[in-house]
Amino acid sequence: MKSENTPFEGGPLDGRVLPVLLGPTGHPPKWYTVPVPDDAGGPVTVHAYRRVPAGHTARLGIQKGWRYEFVPGGRERTRPRWPWSKPRQGS
Repeated sequence: MKSENTPFEGGPLDGRVLPVLLGPTGHPPKWYTVPVPDDAGGPVTVHAYRRVPAGHTARLGIQKGWRYEFVPGGRERTRPRWPWSKPRQGS
C-alpha cells in the first residue's frame, strides 16, 4: 500500500506529521480517528480529524496536498441520500 506523510492540526496530534495510507484513488481517507485508551480503565476516547486541502499554488491554483484538522465535536454522521427518498423534515 502507498502512504503519504500528512500533517495534523489541533487536538492531541497537533504539529505531528504521520504516514497515512492512501486509498485506490490516491487520496487519504476523509476522516481519521484516533482511539485513546483511558488510564483508569474507562471507555476509550476517540478523537476525530477531518481531511481538508493543505493549500493551493499561487499561479495555477493547483491543490498542494491534504492535511487533517481536529474536530472537537467528533465525526459527523451522514446518511446516504437516495434519489427516490423524500426530503427529511426540518432540513
